[in-house]
Amino acid sequence: MMDRRTLLATGAAALLPRFAIAQADQRPSITIAVQRISNSNTLETLREQSNVGSRTWNSYGETLIETDWLGDLSPMPGLATEWRRIDDRTVELKLRQGVRFHDGTPMTAEDVAFSFGPERMGWAAAGAQPRGLFVATPGEAGRTPPPEVPAVARRTYPGFERIEIVDAQTVRYVNRTPDPTIEGRITRNTGMILSRAAFAGASSWLDHSRRPIGTGPYRVVEFRPDQSLTLEAFDDYWGGRPPVRRIRFMEVPEVSSRINALLSGEADFACDMPPDQIATIARSPRHEVVGDAIMNHRLTVFDTTHPVLANPLIRRAITHAIDRAAIVAALWDGRAPIPRGLQFEHYGPMFHADWEAPRFDIAETRRLLREANYRGEPIPYRLLNNYYANQTATAQILIEGWRAAGLNIRIEMRENFTQIFDRTTQRGIRDWSNSASYGDPVSSLVAGFGPEGQAWQVGEWRNAEFGTLSGVLESSMDMAERRAAFRRMLQIAEREDPVYTVLHQSVNLMAKRRDIAWRAGKSFFMDFRARNWGG
Repeated sequence: MMDRRTLLATGAAALLPRFAIAQADQRPSITIAVQRISNSNTLETLREQSNVGSRTWNSYGETLIETDWLGDLSPMPGLATEWRRIDDRTVELKLRQGVRFHDGTPMTAEDVAFSFGPERMGWAAAGAQPRGLFVATPGEAGRTPPPEVPAVARRTYPGFERIEIVDAQTVRYVNRTPDPTIEGRITRNTGMILSRAAFAGASSWLDHSRRPIGTGPYRVVEFRPDQSLTLEAFDDYWGGRPPVRRIRFMEVPEVSSRINALLSGEADFACDMPPDQIATIARSPRHEVVGDAIMNHRLTVFDTTHPVLANPLIRRAITHAIDRAAIVAALWDGRAPIPRGLQFEHYGPMFHADWEAPRFDIAETRRLLREANYRGEPIPYRLLNNYYANQTATAQILIEGWRAAGLNIRIEMRENFTQIFDRTTQRGIRDWSNSASYGDPVSSLVAGFGPEGQAWQVGEWRNAEFGTLSGVLESSMDMAERRAAFRRMLQIAEREDPVYTVLHQSVNLMAKRRDIAWRAGKSFFMDFRARNWGG
């Protein structure tokens, strides 16, 4: 029979582990109110190519080379500590040692090869890809990637041949053709390194895509499509113990509701803030707004299968009836730069500083409409309800400007991107944005509008000369030749045979608790590693 002293000691010992565990982890948990978590209801970056997906992926996945979004946008070590060019077609990378996946297994060169290989990317066969449209590789029922996966893979890595394993610490990315942008392509989130064993053990492709096993500082605990994503600190992270214990992204579609969630304490961050809400946030001494212009442009895109838009004069007329300065002043408080076409200064020697977006000129619009013999035929304009910040308000300003110039363009609200691209009814103009994930026009112009780009593949627009020049831009190692090709491509895509017109550079504003020391980067990317948390 225990005496009182023994009983107390035993009871204290029984309580100690639970008390110690509770006291051991003092890291905060945070909640982030977002407009949307995923457009595809997956977390696989080969499927989830979106602004909203860009916000979360880097917490659970990483690439061999990263982009310094918090700094000068230069490439920086990721899961590779260093890299070097072997020749015009080959980059050799040294793998970081001591990296573990969220299932506890070590990252190996074989995992790198798998992450770029046919099982994950849907190549037709190892080391080779089909020309033209993708057809996913046949396989076990439920394990074949959807056709969007190989389409994105080919768009991102059009010349990819293989990953060559040199030794346990070294791999080579080998292209079929010369490519000056291989290092940039490797930084793309599509090159996220995943566990080969976890992929093989998943019950289906969808199961794996909703709980990918990566190497990031946080692991996926729960993904509830259209509702929430919960991540938990991965304490075996190679970069050190993550500073946040748990991160929860919750979908709150309305701006006002996201602000209320922040101010009430339900959320610690509220994303996609338009500038006219900054004053509301400023009235709270506990909160602030952070963010600025990022490497993304807001565009309108033309579908040339529309019988009216088939005439390039009409498309040119539309580009001249846009008062970009008025949009920026009215909706962005002057914060959104008006870019020099679809390019960024970040392109360095490829940047054309003397290029301009189409000037606002109603007289020119009317002249072009007369020349085209336009008779007021209706043109549909499809958009979502504020998927992009200020999207609806921007559309209303555009419609008024077009109407004043004599254009009969009508808004058609849609619920999702599947409806935006639906071909069962006549498409016309759509809203879009275009990111530069690395410092070269291949990342934006070719990726968006080249032969493997979205506009070309969904049948909106094709231009043979532009397609040929895309190949030059992707494979020439001659800077002068590439620069000349890029300028000619801008001429075609923005002035002669327009496929898009740039509205303004995107501005990414977030409201947050003032006591959280955290910085916004130059993309939709949200970095919650130790380097971006605390003083």
